[in-house]
Amino acid sequence: MLSQFARPPFNSYTGKIDPVEHVSHYIQMMSLHSHNDALMCKVFPSSLGPTALRWFNGLKKGSIHSFSKLIQEFGVWFMTCSWVPQPVDTLLLMKMGDGETLRNYASRYWELYNEIGGGNEKIVASTFRMGLPEESGLRESLTLKPPEDMRQLMRRIEEYKCLEDN
Repeated sequence: MLSQFARPPFNSYTGKIDPVEHVSHYIQMMSLHSHNDALMCKVFPSSLGPTALRWFNGLKKGSIHSFSKLIQEFGVWFMTCSWVPQPVDTLLLMKMGDGETLRNYASRYWELYNEIGGGNEKIVASTFRMGLPEESGLRESLTLKPPEDMRQLMRRIEEYKCLEDN
Protein backbone atom coordinates (compact mmCIF):
# COMPACT_ATOMS: atom_id res chain seq x y z
CA MET A 1 0.00 0.00 0.00
CA LEU A 2 2.81 2.45 0.82
CA SER A 3 4.34 1.92 -2.60
CA GLN A 4 1.15 3.49 -3.99
CA PHE A 5 1.29 6.45 -1.61
CA ALA A 6 1.21 9.81 -3.32
CA ARG A 7 2.04 12.78 -1.14
CA PRO A 8 -0.84 15.27 -1.18
CA PRO A 9 -0.08 18.92 -1.98
CA PHE A 10 0.30 20.61 1.41
CA ASN A 11 0.39 24.26 2.29
CA SER A 12 3.80 24.77 3.92
CA TYR A 13 3.58 25.84 7.54
CA THR A 14 5.53 29.09 7.77
CA GLY A 15 4.99 29.77 11.46
CA LYS A 16 2.73 32.70 10.64
CA ILE A 17 -0.66 30.99 10.78
CA ASP A 18 -2.55 29.09 13.43
CA PRO A 19 -0.86 25.70 14.05
CA VAL A 20 -4.27 24.11 14.75
CA GLU A 21 -5.44 25.25 11.32
CA HIS A 22 -2.34 23.72 9.71
CA VAL A 23 -2.78 20.40 11.52
CA SER A 24 -6.47 20.30 10.56
CA HIS A 25 -5.53 20.87 6.93
CA TYR A 26 -2.80 18.21 7.13
CA ILE A 27 -5.16 15.63 8.66
CA GLN A 28 -7.78 16.41 6.03
CA MET A 29 -5.25 15.97 3.22
CA MET A 30 -4.04 12.70 4.77
CA SER A 31 -7.52 11.43 5.67
CA LEU A 32 -7.10 8.22 3.62
CA HIS A 33 -4.05 7.37 5.71
CA SER A 34 -5.07 8.74 9.12
CA HIS A 35 -5.21 5.21 10.54
CA ASN A 36 -1.47 4.78 9.83
CA ASP A 37 0.21 6.61 12.71
CA ALA A 38 3.76 5.98 11.44
CA LEU A 39 2.97 7.33 7.98
CA MET A 40 1.24 10.38 9.47
CA CYS A 41 4.45 11.11 11.43
CA LYS A 42 6.79 10.45 8.51
CA VAL A 43 4.92 12.67 6.06
CA PHE A 44 4.26 15.55 8.48
CA PRO A 45 7.69 17.21 7.98
CA SER A 46 6.94 17.59 4.26
CA SER A 47 4.14 19.99 5.24
CA LEU A 48 6.55 22.26 7.11
CA GLY A 49 8.34 25.36 5.90
CA PRO A 50 11.96 26.17 6.84
CA THR A 51 11.34 27.51 10.37
CA ALA A 52 9.03 24.68 11.40
CA LEU A 53 11.32 22.12 9.74
CA ARG A 54 14.23 23.38 11.87
CA TRP A 55 12.01 22.81 14.94
CA PHE A 56 11.14 19.30 13.72
CA ASN A 57 14.79 18.44 13.01
CA GLY A 58 15.67 19.63 16.52
CA LEU A 59 13.36 17.11 18.22
CA LYS A 60 15.23 14.57 20.34
CA LYS A 61 15.51 11.22 18.61
CA GLY A 62 12.96 8.82 20.09
CA SER A 63 11.00 11.57 21.88
CA ILE A 64 7.93 11.20 19.66
CA HIS A 65 6.04 7.91 19.85
CA SER A 66 2.77 8.80 18.12
CA PHE A 67 1.21 11.27 15.74
CA SER A 68 -0.86 12.74 18.58
CA LYS A 69 2.35 13.40 20.56
CA LEU A 70 3.94 15.02 17.49
CA ILE A 71 0.93 17.30 17.03
CA GLN A 72 0.91 18.14 20.73
CA GLU A 73 4.58 19.18 20.63
CA PHE A 74 4.02 21.12 17.41
CA GLY A 75 1.12 23.02 19.01
CA VAL A 76 3.14 23.83 22.13
CA TRP A 77 6.11 25.11 20.13
CA PHE A 78 4.06 27.26 17.76
CA MET A 79 1.46 28.33 20.33
CA THR A 80 2.27 32.01 19.85
CA CYS A 81 0.93 31.72 16.29
CA SER A 82 -2.44 30.44 17.52
CA TRP A 83 -5.52 32.26 16.33
CA VAL A 84 -7.25 34.20 19.07
CA PRO A 85 -10.89 35.02 18.33
CA GLN A 86 -11.93 38.65 18.49
CA PRO A 87 -14.30 39.53 21.34
CA VAL A 88 -17.90 40.23 20.31
CA ASP A 89 -17.68 43.84 21.47
CA THR A 90 -15.21 44.63 18.66
CA LEU A 91 -18.32 44.79 16.45
CA LEU A 92 -19.34 47.84 18.48
CA LEU A 93 -16.17 49.61 17.38
CA MET A 94 -16.93 49.15 13.67
CA LYS A 95 -17.83 52.44 12.01
CA MET A 96 -18.38 53.33 8.40
CA GLY A 97 -15.60 55.71 7.41
CA ASP A 98 -16.07 59.10 5.78
CA GLY A 99 -16.40 58.49 2.06
CA GLU A 100 -16.50 54.73 2.54
CA THR A 101 -19.02 52.84 0.45
CA LEU A 102 -21.67 50.66 2.01
CA ARG A 103 -20.20 47.76 0.00
CA ASN A 104 -16.78 48.23 1.62
CA TYR A 105 -18.19 48.76 5.12
CA ALA A 106 -20.39 45.65 4.82
CA SER A 107 -17.41 43.64 3.58
CA ARG A 108 -15.24 44.73 6.54
CA TYR A 109 -18.10 44.10 8.96
CA TRP A 110 -18.79 40.54 7.73
CA GLU A 111 -15.10 39.72 7.74
CA LEU A 112 -14.85 40.73 11.40
CA TYR A 113 -18.13 38.97 12.22
CA ASN A 114 -16.78 35.75 10.71
CA GLU A 115 -13.54 36.08 12.70
CA ILE A 116 -15.59 36.31 15.89
CA GLY A 117 -17.57 33.25 14.92
CA GLY A 118 -21.28 32.69 14.73
CA GLY A 119 -23.79 32.57 17.50
CA ASN A 120 -24.08 36.32 17.85
CA GLU A 121 -26.99 36.89 15.49
CA LYS A 122 -29.01 38.89 18.01
CA ILE A 123 -26.50 41.73 18.11
CA VAL A 124 -25.57 41.73 14.43
CA ALA A 125 -28.28 44.08 13.15
CA SER A 126 -27.83 46.58 15.96
CA THR A 127 -24.02 46.69 15.77
CA PHE A 128 -24.11 46.95 11.97
CA ARG A 129 -26.71 49.74 12.20
CA MET A 130 -24.74 51.65 14.86
CA GLY A 131 -21.70 51.72 12.59
CA LEU A 132 -23.62 53.47 9.83
CA PRO A 133 -23.70 57.29 9.62
CA GLU A 134 -26.76 58.82 11.33
CA GLU A 135 -28.04 60.24 8.05
CA SER A 136 -27.90 56.82 6.32
CA GLY A 137 -31.16 55.59 4.79
CA LEU A 138 -30.20 52.02 5.70
CA ARG A 139 -29.66 53.03 9.33
CA GLU A 140 -33.13 54.59 9.41
CA SER A 141 -34.64 51.50 7.78
CA LEU A 142 -32.96 49.15 10.28
CA THR A 143 -34.11 51.38 13.17
CA LEU A 144 -37.76 51.67 12.07
CA LYS A 145 -38.11 48.03 11.09
CA PRO A 146 -35.38 45.84 12.61
CA PRO A 147 -34.72 42.65 10.63
CA GLU A 148 -36.01 39.43 12.18
CA ASP A 149 -32.97 37.36 11.18
CA MET A 150 -29.64 37.41 9.34
CA ARG A 151 -31.22 36.75 5.94
CA GLN A 152 -33.46 39.77 6.26
CA LEU A 153 -30.50 41.91 7.29
CA MET A 154 -28.42 40.66 4.37
CA ARG A 155 -31.27 41.31 1.90
CA ARG A 156 -31.75 44.83 3.21
CA ILE A 157 -28.01 45.57 2.95
CA GLU A 158 -27.96 44.22 -0.62
CA GLU A 159 -30.91 46.46 -1.55
CA TYR A 160 -29.10 49.54 -0.25
CA LYS A 161 -25.82 48.51 -1.90
CA CYS A 162 -27.67 48.37 -5.24
CA LEU A 163 -29.13 51.83 -4.59
CA GLU A 164 -25.65 53.11 -3.77
CA ASP A 165 -24.27 51.63 -7.02
CA ASN A 166 -26.87 53.49 -9.14
